[in-house]
This record gives sequence, C-alpha cells and structure tokens, in this order.
Amino acid sequence: MRRGPVSPAAVIGWVGLAMLLVGAFLAALGALNQTIYGASNFVERYLEAIADDDIAAASTTPGVALDAAELTAMGLPENVSTAMFRSGVVEAGPEDVRIVSDVANPDGTHSVTASYRLDVSIIETTFDVRPIAPLYGVLNRWEFSTSPLTVVDVTAAHNPLFTVGTLTLDTRATKTGDELAAFTQTAPYLAIAPAVYEFGYTSTLLEAVPTSMAVAPASRYAVGVDSLPTATFVERVQVKLDDYLAQCATQQVLQPAGCPFGIEIDDRVVSPPVWTMVTNPPVTLAPGETAFEMPPTEGVAHISVELQSLFDGDFYTLEEDRPFLVALSASIRPDGSIAIQLK
Repeated sequence: MRRGPVSPAAVIGWVGLAMLLVGAFLAALGALNQTIYGASNFVERYLEAIADDDIAAASTTPGVALDAAELTAMGLPENVSTAMFRSGVVEAGPEDVRIVSDVANPDGTHSVTASYRLDVSIIETTFDVRPIAPLYGVLNRWEFSTSPLTVVDVTAAHNPLFTVGTLTLDTRATKTGDELAAFTQTAPYLAIAPAVYEFGYTSTLLEAVPTSMAVAPASRYAVGVDSLPTATFVERVQVKLDDYLAQCATQQVLQPAGCPFGIEIDDRVVSPPVWTMVTNPPVTLAPGETAFEMPPTEGVAHISVELQSLFDGDFYTLEEDRPFLVALSASIRPDGSIAIQLK
C-alpha cells in the first residue's frame, strides 16, 4: 500500500516538536550549568568537603594544588610538606555554608562570596574561580584562580615533633646536615583552608600546651609548639642524679673522683672517710640553647672520719655537713632515653 506525501502541516509539527525538544535540552543544560555545574556550587562543594573531613576531595579540587612557580613566588621550597592533607587533621571545618553572591566578571571568571561559621566566628570569603575545559564539551567546570591553600610555619621548640589533630609530624623531615641538630626547628606546611587546626604535643617526657588556630584561604600563619619537660622527665633525671651522688658517696676518700663534693683536711686521716647524702639537689629543668638546663642547685653531703691532730697528736672524729652545687643539662636521645651532662 503506497503512502501519500507528508503534508506540510505534519512537517511543521515535527519541526516544531524537534525545536521544543532542543529548547528543553538547552534549558535543562543551562539550568545544570547554573546550579550543579555552576561556580557557586563548585565553591560550596569545596567548603563542604572540608566540613566533611574529606581532605582528599578538597586537596584535589581544581586550582588548589600549587605548581613549582607558585611555590617559588611564595618563597617555599618545591618539597614543602603536604603532610597535613589528611583526614583527622582538621579540628573544625566551615559550617552553615551559604553562598552570598556570585558575580560574573567580563573575562568569564566569577567572584563567589560564601558565608560560613568557623569555630565561633561568622566569616565571609570571596573566591575567584575561572572556567576550564567543559565536561563532555557542554557542562561547566571550574578551578580556583588563586589557590585557597594556606601556609603554616610551625616552630617546634625544644622538640622536633609536634601534633596537629591526630597526626604527629617531624619538622626535620626535609632537612639535612647541621640543621638536624638544632634544639628548635621551624618548617612550613601547606594546609587546607578555611579550617581550624590544633597544634600541640604530648608524650611521656615532653608536653606542649595545645594551640588552636583558625586559618583563612590564601594566607600565611606562624604557630609555636613549646615542648617542656613533664614531671616524669624531671623524676627520671632526679633518679639519675641521685644514683650518681650515691655512687660518689661510696668512695672512701676525702675528694671523691668526678664528684661535686669533697673536703681538704690538714690533720692525719686514720680511718676511711664515710660519706652520706643529707640533701640531694632537687632537679628543675628549663630550656637552654641546646638542651634542658638545671641551674647550679645546692645539696648537702655529710662526712664522718677519724683524724689525728698534727699539732698535739690527739685523736678525734670529724662530723661535718658539706654543702655543694650541681648543674646539669638533659636531652632526649633518638631512642627515647635521657642523656645527662654534669657541669
């Protein structure tokens, strides 16, 4: 059965339907590019990734990573640490995120202003983003024009280690030679921003008071982690000092070798001198230039010895307390033991 020619009305109908479908597709595409694939949503997803502690997603967001030229311009080495790009490091991320404005600039970039709560503060930050090659050739993609990464210069005083969140880092990680021996170390770290970080340190021997710091995007901060001896550290040094003085007291001579106490006597010694400790110097430790220092501190030793006077030949017993001073320095060896140097 032969079909007759298609009527002009049918052709017009099909063309109209096709145009409607194309129009609907373009409208849907435009809606997607304004919402899910829009500049505002790009910024919002980055902030929400930090809030969700999805640091892998935040750090790989287009425009976040810094290249060698950008690092050089910031005065940073190419091997600057990115160790803080881990989950469990951020103390608090941006909450209650809200896009305040999205301004399209003549050059195709967008200036997106976001409001959010960081810890107890309400903050507004403007992020400049620019378009990159679209997804499937039609869906918008964006990157930060300026990386939102911040730099934190950590000064770890009296201990190269510090903690940030659940992570323990060593400020000597990228250093060599004489730098490794410094009692106080400083190192830069790249950090995701905006966020709140808590820096500190706690171990059996050393402890630093935690410091909380909120960081804004594309900024630079300095934080100090001041590790000081714990009571356990002081107690262990005290035990070592007491043992040393006890060993000194076992020497039955007037001047125990290598010891801080002794006595000079002109009369004739007729019995082995007996030393006993009356008061051991109490250990206190404070940071010095290269180690923890105990200042000259007084102790008292007692001597008991039988003597014969060279003047009249009489025998007598000398019982005398002998004050003395002890100073020392203490440091922690790589294996965690304590090294003590008497002064």
